[in-house]
Amino acid sequence: MLPAPLVLFPSSPLHPTAPDSAFEEEARHAASAGFDVGLIDLEVFLGGDVKLRRVPEGPGEVLYRGWILGLDAYRCMSEVVAARGRRLITEPAAYQHCYHLPEWYEAIGGAEHTARSIWIPGSTFDLEAVVVHVREAFGAGAVILKDYVKSRKHEWFDACFIPAADDVANVRRVVGNFLRLQDDHVVGGLVFREFVELRRIGLHPKSRLPLVNEHRFFVLDGRPFYAAPYWADGDYPGEPPSADVLAPVLGRVRSRFYAADVAEKEGGGWMLVELNDGGSAGIPEGGAADAFYRSLRAALG
Repeated sequence: MLPAPLVLFPSSPLHPTAPDSAFEEEARHAASAGFDVGLIDLEVFLGGDVKLRRVPEGPGEVLYRGWILGLDAYRCMSEVVAARGRRLITEPAAYQHCYHLPEWYEAIGGAEHTARSIWIPGSTFDLEAVVVHVREAFGAGAVILKDYVKSRKHEWFDACFIPAADDVANVRRVVGNFLRLQDDHVVGGLVFREFVELRRIGLHPKSRLPLVNEHRFFVLDGRPFYAAPYWADGDYPGEPPSADVLAPVLGRVRSRFYAADVAEKEGGGWMLVELNDGGSAGIPEGGAADAFYRSLRAALG
């Protein structure tokens, strides 16, 4: 077996020599699976300097597992890791590719493999122009709103789901709510995605978000190595999806390490919901950190 990459986790703001409490369990299981564990100081998430701990001089690869970073912060992390003679498994261009929807959407062939989507780049928006654009693109169809990276799915009816794209007042309301809630954190621009009816398995116990039969796959070097149900709640039916559902897109994604979410359509069959960078994509609620890191270690050879 080849030497394992070092896994880099956010450090605790109160105890910088220990992992952040949100990643303690992952760090423990990573070490048990044979990975060395390093730490990155949380100042980088607030625009401060990148500080690494327990990352010896290379050579060697580094796999980041932690919070979503802005692109500038991710590039800084990559540079500091490189200064130690090491390199990130996911380079900055690959990180952006899997978190910015327009990049991965076009790479995989767009609506051929996922929900039809449009986007409006920018950080400030003319609401009336947005309303017109959405109505022209989707007519009376239902759509989902997000930015290039994240939705506000737990504010489902107020800042995410639009039942009819030609309902001008409601489109204006939902987009306005989304922009207000995101404050100055809209990443890339606005994305509107065709709403596809997916097989429902329940409701989220807190937000009342409709839960669907969704699963997350993690992929390394073009091969899915771990999968688990996306939600801990809900009545998951039948057999989970085969990794074969990803076969049409695996060769098109320009990243070594990423997560792919797939869901069952109401009328049958599976579809790709979205891609995420593998370092910042959470182990799904229905998964387990110990199994994830054992599978990752095996996938690395």
